[in-house]
Amino acid sequence: MKSKVYVETSVISYLTSRPSRDIVIVGHQQITQEWWSNHREIFHLVASQLVIQEASAGDPIASQQRLKILEQIELLATTESALTLAQAFLEFKIMPQKAAEDALHIAIAVTNGIDYLLTWNCKHIANAIIRREVERICRSLGYEPVTICTPEELMR
Repeated sequence: MKSKVYVETSVISYLTSRPSRDIVIVGHQQITQEWWSNHREIFHLVASQLVIQEASAGDPIASQQRLKILEQIELLATTESALTLAQAFLEFKIMPQKAAEDALHIAIAVTNGIDYLLTWNCKHIANAIIRREVERICRSLGYEPVTICTPEELMR
């Protein structure tokens, strides 16, 4: 059975965006393209309506490209359990209120028993301090935490 990977919006954005002039972002774009081309097939990819909503924003042409990629990915439900867990992350001040959507991405993945959450959002999601606290909160509430990682970390 394939491990399940929740693909967060930043991965789809890096996959479809024009090459950046920022050297770090170019590196992330290249790694994302390599992961998508050479590694995604070994996983079962999932996303959520929140990813669709975020991918729909912005430039209409870019949005269409992002949504086209997402057509082939199973969407998970946003349950009451996910909303409650996301609220717990915010109440424990693991992340700021302005990152409520980021908390919800994590909570959707956790409450659906997903193995990995793939993201380039290193400020509010793939952040060592936040990961540790997310894991602590999840376990204290009876959930097995999702492994949060970047595409670079999820290559064989």
